[in-house]
Amino acid sequence: MQRPGKSRFRLFRLGLSLVKLCLALAPAACASLPDARPLLNTFHRDTTVPVVLNGRERLPADVGARLLAKIQEEAGPTDILRGHLGLMERVGTSPIVCSNRATLLIDGKATFAAMLRAIREARDHINFETYIFHDDEVGRLFADMLIRKRGEGVKVNLIYDSFGCRGTPASFFDRLRKAGVRTVEFNRIHGLSSFRENSVFHRTHRKLLIVDGRVAFTGGINIGKAYLRGRRPGDHVSPPDQFWRDTDVMIEGPAVSQFQKLFLATWASQAGEAIAAAAYFPDLYERGDDLVQAVGSSQGIDHRGAYLMYVSAIAHARSSVHITQSYFAPDRQMLDVLADAARRGVDVKIILPETTDHAIIRQAGRSRYAQLLESGVKIYECQGAILHAKTAVVDGVWSTIGSTNFEYWSLASSDEVNTVVIGSRFGREMEECFAKDLARSIRITPDDWRQRPLLERAKQLFSGLIDRWL
Repeated sequence: MQRPGKSRFRLFRLGLSLVKLCLALAPAACASLPDARPLLNTFHRDTTVPVVLNGRERLPADVGARLLAKIQEEAGPTDILRGHLGLMERVGTSPIVCSNRATLLIDGKATFAAMLRAIREARDHINFETYIFHDDEVGRLFADMLIRKRGEGVKVNLIYDSFGCRGTPASFFDRLRKAGVRTVEFNRIHGLSSFRENSVFHRTHRKLLIVDGRVAFTGGINIGKAYLRGRRPGDHVSPPDQFWRDTDVMIEGPAVSQFQKLFLATWASQAGEAIAAAAYFPDLYERGDDLVQAVGSSQGIDHRGAYLMYVSAIAHARSSVHITQSYFAPDRQMLDVLADAARRGVDVKIILPETTDHAIIRQAGRSRYAQLLESGVKIYECQGAILHAKTAVVDGVWSTIGSTNFEYWSLASSDEVNTVVIGSRFGREMEECFAKDLARSIRITPDDWRQRPLLERAKQLFSGLIDRWL
């Protein structure tokens, strides 16, 4: 039998460890999110036409105005094309770029096929940034293709996150380096000094692939086999064996240069080997009619572009806000704009996962349901798959696909990237995708929520109190 003194000593050590952990996490918890209210108040009165680029040149104001007016005519009543776009221009996000082709990619099979095809056709360079790069069948397929292209003389530059790839053996990346692939381990975690420097809390959560400066991919999909497992509707299996439902987008045209700038800025910030020799910004010609904006977020309150993007887009909605999210624990400001939109008659629907690989985040998100449901927001939980997509479509004309989750670390601390596509054609495709997800989801009604068990309430209360540190 264990002596009581020894048991108490172990409890004391455990308590001391928890105190140390809280102290280590405290600096990151001080990170703040920007206050969008002054900007929103200003731009409700602003009628300035946002700047539109064609490649590297600014379109004349009247030409840009005609492009937006045409979209406005197709979309019907919306404030998204003036107030919101003007606000995003004011806070310094990248410009709106015309003449692109945006291709919606649903789930891993379509996304991986398109990405591998682009890599296979690369002639000059491949720039790749990812949060997770698994050493599994899919990861090795990508690694083999990158090595093959490097052998053909194509320059290959890879940024992978140190924390996201903590389960990937060092030998996996050593093999890439030995083959000539230049790699950067984003904010390498190296013991307690990482906590002291606060770098452990600054991650790159981006999923970004750029090939030859001509095609770019963004979205929620990491590199791993979980995205290729077969769909099994109604089969409630454990998360590691369940299908991951996700969304990406492929961009071709002048807007690719904006994604390239984000990659190169991250590479430089991590002291990556100089890569100025490649033709990173080739002349890009018209590929379609889509207006595209690359919205990046990086560390610091003045660089949370994706957060401001979501708050402003929801605040300017006139008819509909349709959101899919994987990790949902928004702050008070975002909760308020969602609730306000529903109260003024906007059709606000949010699809969230029923099953997730982060149970505490799920409970933290559920602690926010009451306010949203009371205001008229409609909440659904996706069945038979782990929903990992991070998308929104507002008023059927403004769409975004990216890596940004509605939870504290993603919104306040991590490097993220979202693609915005402005136009009714792409908006209709996004709405069709949303409708399919909605069809396999169950609605959470206010009555259902009021009748949930006491234990569930307790879990949600606790998770809601600590979600900043998750």
